[in-house]
Amino acid sequence: MRFKTINPATEELIKEYETQDKEDIFKIVNEAQYAFNDWKSKDISERAKYMRKLSQVLRRGKNEFAETITTEMGKPIKQSLAEVEKCAWTAEIYAENSEKWLEEEIIQADGKKHIVMFEPLGIILSIMPWNFPFWQAFRFAIPALMAGNVSILKHSNMVTGCSLAIESVFKDAGFDNVFSSIITEHETVSELIKHNSVDGISLTGSVSAGMKIASLAGQHIKKCVLELGGSDPFIVFDDADIESAAKAGVMSRMLNTGQSCISAKRFIVVKSKEKEFTERFVEFTKNLKTGDPMDENTDIGPLVSARQRDELEEQLADSVNAGAMLLTGGRRLSRKGFFFEPTVVINVNKTMRVLSEEVFGPVAPIIPVKDENEAIILANDSEFGLGASIWTRDEQKALNIAEKINAGCVFINSLVKSDPRVPFGGIKKSGIGRELSHYGIKEFVNIKSINSY
Repeated sequence: MRFKTINPATEELIKEYETQDKEDIFKIVNEAQYAFNDWKSKDISERAKYMRKLSQVLRRGKNEFAETITTEMGKPIKQSLAEVEKCAWTAEIYAENSEKWLEEEIIQADGKKHIVMFEPLGIILSIMPWNFPFWQAFRFAIPALMAGNVSILKHSNMVTGCSLAIESVFKDAGFDNVFSSIITEHETVSELIKHNSVDGISLTGSVSAGMKIASLAGQHIKKCVLELGGSDPFIVFDDADIESAAKAGVMSRMLNTGQSCISAKRFIVVKSKEKEFTERFVEFTKNLKTGDPMDENTDIGPLVSARQRDELEEQLADSVNAGAMLLTGGRRLSRKGFFFEPTVVINVNKTMRVLSEEVFGPVAPIIPVKDENEAIILANDSEFGLGASIWTRDEQKALNIAEKINAGCVFINSLVKSDPRVPFGGIKKSGIGRELSHYGIKEFVNIKSINSY
C-alpha cells in the first residue's frame, strides 16, 4: 500500500512511501530476537555507554531532526528543537541512573534471604502517534532498552520521515537491530501483537486505539502500557498569582498548537477572579504569533491535517450553536495550510463538545465556579485522569486539593509536563501503567524473586 505525507503548513507533498511486506516485517522480528539474546547479556554499564552515544547523535543532528518534525506535523521549530534536546537529556538521565533503578533488592523473610531481580522481557512493540514524534518514541524506547529489552517502533504514517530518522539515530549510536522502525498497516500490527516473539506492547494514542490494543494484548496475555487522552483541569483560586497563571495557562493550552494530551483543556476559575483571569488570558492569547512554523518567532503552527482542523471546527461550532461565546479566535485562517486561530470561549457546560470531548487544538474554555469544593467536583467530572494544574499561593491548601484530584500527576503553580526522573501516566481513560523514572523502566521487566538461604 502506498501513502503520502503532507506538509501541514503548505499542503504540499513531502514524500510517498510503500508499506513493508509482512515477510519483511517478520524478518525484522527475527533479527530483533537474535539481537535481544546479545543485548540482554550486556552489563547495564555497557548499555549506558550506548545511551550516551545516542544523546550525542541526537544533539549533533538536532537541527536536521527538528526540521523533519516541523515539516511533517507542523510544530513550531523552536518547539521541535526543544523536543529533540529533551530526548538527548533523557538518554543521559537513564545512562546515569538505570543501574541504581534496576539494582537487585534483598528482602529478609522467614529467616531467609530473598533476592528480587529485574530481567528484560524481550521484544517490545511500541505504537506511537504524530504529535510529539521524537519525544514519545524515545520516552518509551530509552528505558525499555536500558532494561535490556529490544524494541520495534510502529509510528504514525503521518510522520514516517521522523520514524526513519529515529531508527537512524539508534543505528548511528550502535544499536544494531536492538531498535527498528517498521512501516506497515493495522492488520500487520495486530499480527505482531499475536506473534509469540513479541513480549509486550506500549501504545500512546487515542482511547479507541487503546481499547483495541489492550483487548488484543489481553487475548494473548501480553503486558501493555497505555498512554491515552486527557482533559486536564487548570484550577485557579482567589489567592493565585493571576498574571502567572494566565501566562502559564496560555502556554499549556497552545503548546504544540493545542495538540497535546497533557495540555490544560478546562480552565476552572473561582468567580472572584474570573474577570481578571479571563482578560489576561485573552490578552496573552491575542499576542501569540501564528504562521510559518519554520520561523523561530512563530508560536502557533498549523494543525497536523485537514481532518484535524475540520474536527476542531465542528466541535467549536456545535458548542457555539449550543450557547458558548467566543472571546477571540474561532476560525480557520484563509491561507494555505491547516491553520486555526487560537481561541478562547466562555459560557460553556459539560454537554458541549468543547468540554465533553478531548479537544486537540488551540481552543481554551473558561468555566467559573463559586468555591473550592465546586472546583474539585468539576475537575474530577471527566472520563480522563491524566494531569491537573492548581494555582494558589497557599502551599498546604494546594497539597490538600492535589490529594483530592483524580489524576496521575498534579502540578502546583506550574503547567503539566513530563520529566524523565518522575513517573508519567494517568488513570481512568487516560491509560494504564507508567512511563519514565524508575517506575517506567520496571514496566517491561520480569520482577523475579529468588528464595536464597
